[in-house]
Amino acid sequence: PDERLTSRELATLYCESNPDTCEEKRKNSKKNLTKKGTEVQLASEIAARYKETLALNEKFKTIETYPRKFYYTGKSDAEEVEEVEKIRPATQGSDTGSHSDKPSEEELYPILAEYLYGEKNIFSKRIDERKSKNKQGPKGNKWLYPDIVGLENLSEEWSAEIKETAKLSGDKKIKLWSFEVKKRINRSNVREVFFQAVSNSSWANYGYLVAAEIQGRDTLKEIQMLSSLHGIGFITLDVSSPSDSNISIPAQEKPAIDMDSANRIAKENKDFENYFKLIMEFHQTGTLKPHEWDIPKDKKF
Repeated sequence: PDERLTSRELATLYCESNPDTCEEKRKNSKKNLTKKGTEVQLASEIAARYKETLALNEKFKTIETYPRKFYYTGKSDAEEVEEVEKIRPATQGSDTGSHSDKPSEEELYPILAEYLYGEKNIFSKRIDERKSKNKQGPKGNKWLYPDIVGLENLSEEWSAEIKETAKLSGDKKIKLWSFEVKKRINRSNVREVFFQAVSNSSWANYGYLVAAEIQGRDTLKEIQMLSSLHGIGFITLDVSSPSDSNISIPAQEKPAIDMDSANRIAKENKDFENYFKLIMEFHQTGTLKPHEWDIPKDKKF
């Protein structure tokens, strides 16, 4: 129960538990399969027919992030989301170490920052909800600001003359990004987290929902439909290998920054206010200081 397994892992475990059945399958095959070849063939059949299995019992579920994983659980979708939201970051120097297999949402932030900088050259910054004024109560700003914000420097490879021309003409040198991060998305929370991303990115050029796990094909289809309607993109975050994360659905660009929305957020949260101070400094100096951004230490230039 609750163990996530790929089709190949399932096939290997099945053959270990049912060697006679797998040997009979190998002998009956017209492809002259080896033992490993039989496992590969069985894995292909699992992957091709898993929808039939899912239809048999609602306790059979899938994780749709690549590679697709299968599991069995007695928990409801809502209970699964509640479970991962209870995971807290590992304390430094604790006996248990970090939650590498089940990271908390907060532990996903530096993983996303590494992907954004290493693969997209986007400078990112964490927006800490603990630095908010919370005038409306502890959850009053839930739909106001995102988890991560980013700056993309369009002028990095421009010549000095082009940069100066852009400055005089008022052409864009940057684009601003917004990211709402979730550990797991399934049918119980997909619409809530999506519209949270819509609301929290109203000010930015690009708004993205980010998740380490998508549970169920219906959930993935819902995200695709909502993205086409509202322009929010989706990033699949690879926890074990950040560089293998990818933009599954590109966001639709909003050509102008909504300064009224940005101003409202800046009044509520100090981190967001500092983010715009960094943007202002970049416009004044034309340079970005890596130590002022959430760039992994080994990635700084």
